[in-house]
Amino acid sequence: MVRHDGGGNRLLAALPPRDFALRAPHLRMVSLEPDAVLVRAGDRIGHVYFPHSGAISFMLDLPTGQRAATAMVGHEGIVGALSVLGPSRSSITAVVRLGGTASQISVSRFQDAFAHSSALRQIVQAHTAALLKQFQHVAACNALHPVEARMARWLLDLHDRADGDVIPITQEVLSQLLGVRRTTVTLVFAKLRASGAVRS
Repeated sequence: MVRHDGGGNRLLAALPPRDFALRAPHLRMVSLEPDAVLVRAGDRIGHVYFPHSGAISFMLDLPTGQRAATAMVGHEGIVGALSVLGPSRSSITAVVRLGGTASQISVSRFQDAFAHSSALRQIVQAHTAALLKQFQHVAACNALHPVEARMARWLLDLHDRADGDVIPITQEVLSQLLGVRRTTVTLVFAKLRASGAVRS
């Protein structure tokens, strides 16, 4: 059997070769630049992304004007998968945190592929279930853990998706992920550095 690697995205790589070959002509390789917004909360989802590298955070905009991260995806996931439910506006803002690349496909092509490929449906369902678990874990972590533990969790999530042990991230980005002031990030990061958990 001919194998394919899905360009580095685990979900594309899990598709049977025939299913992948039918979708491949509609996939376009795009660059994911740090701080790029793939979709804003309230906007219609135009494209679905299968990251090959890098990390994208899902940010929830709060009525107070604050923002906090609810999940993060990389080469194991999809951005825009819920577009299969029909035309809708995004409930989150997806922001690139670590630069990389992704395969991009239009929502209409993705919905067509979803309707005609049982393998793609299984993959999307498994990914959605995993994402829901991540949402639940982040909610529990935010409610029960101090900011030091929450920061450690996001740093580990970023490290899982980074190329090596160096994470090119700023304190401003960490403050956005945590939904806290930058001064809080500075103090907490100093504690983690003093304990030997991180270097910068």
